[in-house]
Amino acid sequence: MNAYVYGYGPEGKERLIVVDLGVTFPDMDSTPGVDLIMADLSWLEENVDRIEAIFITHAHEDHIGALPHWWPRLRKPVYARKFTAKIGTMKLEEAGHPSDTVTVVEPRPQVIEAGPFKVQFVPLSHSIPESSALVIDTPAGRIVHTGDFKLDGNPVVGEPFDPLLWHEIAHEGQGVKVLVCDSTNVFSPQPGRSEATLAEPLRDFIAAQKGMVVATTFASNVARLKTLAEAGRAAGRSICLLGRAMKKMVAAAEETGVLTGMPGTIPAEAAVEVPRDNLLLLVTGSQGERRAATAQLSRGKYLGLEMKEGDTFLFSSRVIPGNERGVIRIINNFSEMGVDVVDDQGGLYHVSGHANRPDLEAVHDLLRPKILIPMHGEHRHLRKHAKIGTAKGIASEVATNGTMVDLTGDRPKVVEYIETGRSYLDGSALIGAMDGVVRDRIRMALNGLVLITVIIDEDEQPLGEPWVELMGLPSRGRTGADLTQQIEEELTDFLERASVKMIASDDKLDEGMRRIARQVAMEEIGKKPEVVVVVSRLVAD
Repeated sequence: MNAYVYGYGPEGKERLIVVDLGVTFPDMDSTPGVDLIMADLSWLEENVDRIEAIFITHAHEDHIGALPHWWPRLRKPVYARKFTAKIGTMKLEEAGHPSDTVTVVEPRPQVIEAGPFKVQFVPLSHSIPESSALVIDTPAGRIVHTGDFKLDGNPVVGEPFDPLLWHEIAHEGQGVKVLVCDSTNVFSPQPGRSEATLAEPLRDFIAAQKGMVVATTFASNVARLKTLAEAGRAAGRSICLLGRAMKKMVAAAEETGVLTGMPGTIPAEAAVEVPRDNLLLLVTGSQGERRAATAQLSRGKYLGLEMKEGDTFLFSSRVIPGNERGVIRIINNFSEMGVDVVDDQGGLYHVSGHANRPDLEAVHDLLRPKILIPMHGEHRHLRKHAKIGTAKGIASEVATNGTMVDLTGDRPKVVEYIETGRSYLDGSALIGAMDGVVRDRIRMALNGLVLITVIIDEDEQPLGEPWVELMGLPSRGRTGADLTQQIEEELTDFLERASVKMIASDDKLDEGMRRIARQVAMEEIGKKPEVVVVVSRLVAD
């Protein structure tokens, strides 16, 4: 859910730029039925006339996924590099927004002027093409916003990390005043490894397998897809991509010229005819997503293809914390089929796209900032990163969500806290996390639902008996009697005893019938369900 705001100007009238508009993904436990989760940008909406522009550092969902949902409310110029702009434009077009919303920017030395800000995109290596840091020059000094990055001199696809370029940036003018820096791998003690180191292990692994080989990785990791495809081709296997997101990323990378030399692929309908020993499937769903190709294969056939005993499934990825349950379910499903599942083997078949602690310290030493603001991590990551900066003599501050920090002095100073939270994309509607929609959904899932319908005639008398429908509740309880019938009988007795005044009041009827339904359910099944009462009143002509 990355979304950062920089401001410069008189207090309360600062001109603003927004960096990244990202999403995170829901889970069935806490956000059932929700499609996407993103930051609540109400504060930005209230100050939309102060926003100069939106800058997107790269095309990962946690940095660009909210663009089509929040851009209509902000309607400001969007800047991104070619590949990122292509992904952003596709998202905007799918949502029905103009295709010319995103402006393609070349890397440094091109400068975008946005009010008091002068912004340059500077190439960095990451696990997606054309990831960029932003060099943000202001009248108060230079800010380097790293975005997501690693120190990789040979990332296979995309630009390498260029220390000479960053040395130049660090020594221009007054140098770097503020470093706002990725903290994801601050607890990893060894220097990060290059994407290029995976080519030989993957080639040897695929060449040694019998039967069909299926590999999954992040759909956006175009370099990994190319490495896997080349390993498959070297083993004499045909390559098939499965999953809409993966096909979209590869197509966008080839169209924008960042991916070249990708081995040719075949469609699923052709893959069905290829002997299993000669086939490599590259599939989406490395995080256990239920609708992705990996999960579909673990449940049976997908597009005519299925795993069988003796086949091999490779996770060329790491499991993001929180996704373990879904991944383990898939692994067990494959195990029951007799499929051999191989994970990243301690880094043999996967490397991270983020800088480890020694790499972060190398960036500190290279840029020599006066202030460090850790970003992109849980609180423990930010706190650890800040401690490392402080130990080096860099003034550091942990800025949690909603924190406004003054960066103009020699030390960062927290000056305000903006009310922040989450927004949910629920179907096609954008709702607030505190609106009660998801809360009610969870309550219905946990407690079940009783729907009561009663008709009141023109004389304020019940017309027939009330009828009851149950959802998510057992039909029989402690006594073995039919629960629906029990509730209906108790409600009928209640209506026969009810006063005219009570029957004339929808609120009193609702309260009384709700109480009886919950009481009967509690006695029979030990639950107090959610209750909906529908009172229909007939009106005389």
